Amino acid sequence: MQHLAFHISLSPRHFKKFTLPTVPILLHTLSHGTRIRRTYSTKMSTESPSSSRQFTHIINLPRQLGQPVDVVAAPGVSNSDFRNAIESSLFKQWLKNIQTDTGLLANGGMLLKQVLIQGVDMFGKRVGFLKFKADIFDKETGNKVPGIVFARGPAVAVLVLLVSEGETYAVLTEQVRVPVGRLILELPAGMLDDDKGDFLGTAVREVQEEIGIHLNLDDVIDLTALLDPSTGCRAFPSPGGCDEEISLFLYRGNVSKEVITQLQGKQTGLRDHGELIKVHVVPYQKLWRATADAKALMAIALYEMAQREGLLPPLKI
Repeated sequence: MQHLAFHISLSPRHFKKFTLPTVPILLHTLSHGTRIRRTYSTKMSTESPSSSRQFTHIINLPRQLGQPVDVVAAPGVSNSDFRNAIESSLFKQWLKNIQTDTGLLANGGMLLKQVLIQGVDMFGKRVGFLKFKADIFDKETGNKVPGIVFARGPAVAVLVLLVSEGETYAVLTEQVRVPVGRLILELPAGMLDDDKGDFLGTAVREVQEEIGIHLNLDDVIDLTALLDPSTGCRAFPSPGGCDEEISLFLYRGNVSKEVITQLQGKQTGLRDHGELIKVHVVPYQKLWRATADAKALMAIALYEMAQREGLLPPLKI
């Protein structure tokens, strides 16, 4: 049985500890079979309850048995946000990643000591964005490995190529991107809305919402699936700070010149979700110089290499 302890500071010179009745230990099993022992505790001070309240959580990972990991809420993170964070698919997937055969804890050379939950953004009832700092140490040198994580989970992007009168065009979206303070020309893309892992379905839906074109699932090719399995068959645009992994898809189709004209400058997007999107149609040969979007540049590279090696089916007439 475990005890939930409350530590109360009565004054700078007096300290008294109270132990409340026991609470059960919760055991959760992740999708990959990892069992995590969870214990919650709270520290409170009568001098400034709102500022000094701290939520903590303990997990035991199979890859480092006997060396529990402290998960701690940073000041300002509420109890509900803290619980949402540690129960989120984003955090569970990160724990799974570091324990895979190619994960950080795989060969026993590194140790995870603590995770500091710093920020949680809810998308409705699910965690959309999660920021935390992981204290991971190299056992040989004792040095800490940089471990600030912005977790947003998997996403998709689609390279849409339309052939008209012998010329191939790429379809881009112009969107407001507040983090970089600019309008960006990029591939139609989006995050997965749930934990079901429907990458292809999400890709088709994003093209429908952002461009207004309905794609048949059978006509969409997963370019990242052509990568070596050791890569995980996903692209990581910024692994130094973000967990985002992207599946890049390709669609090719024949259209009339009228369709190209109708698409150029079209206003789309889910206005109630804050999407203000303008469609741009660019000759494919100029695409690599027309955009700074990493998704588009990665898709071009995969598409060109796949074509060169004969890995793509012929374009349907």
